[in-house]
Amino acid sequence: MTRSTTLAALLLATFTAGVAVGRGVRPADQPRYFELRTYTSPAGRLPDLHRRFREHTMEIFARHGMTNIGYWTPQDSARSQNTLVYLLAYPTREARQQSWAAFNADPEWQQVRAASEANGKIVEKVESVFLVPTDYSPMK
Repeated sequence: MTRSTTLAALLLATFTAGVAVGRGVRPADQPRYFELRTYTSPAGRLPDLHRRFREHTMEIFARHGMTNIGYWTPQDSARSQNTLVYLLAYPTREARQQSWAAFNADPEWQQVRAASEANGKIVEKVESVFLVPTDYSPMK
């Protein structure tokens, strides 16, 4: 390989890595960025929240670069009647910001939200915790 070929290959690799990072693709040595979200619903509205996630929200999340990891309902407390806990993953913290901005601006999401809240809000409290896996975590 000539020096100019090596330089061209290096420049191409650098450009490609820059484009990938700009589009929210994480470098191989960087762990994913996770967000644990807990939604509390008004009394009697948890089934409506589950329906909105099942039928719409998860798909819209995926379309905007969010990885749906899992969804849970507490079982051993009064919160089982009004709480949804879920985990999302993103390539980077910046990708998380971009994904949520695009999600909130999405016309389909705005319609789905309005329709699901026609009889009142279905979420009264949102808690969000940002997580990065430890070096020994099996999920990275």
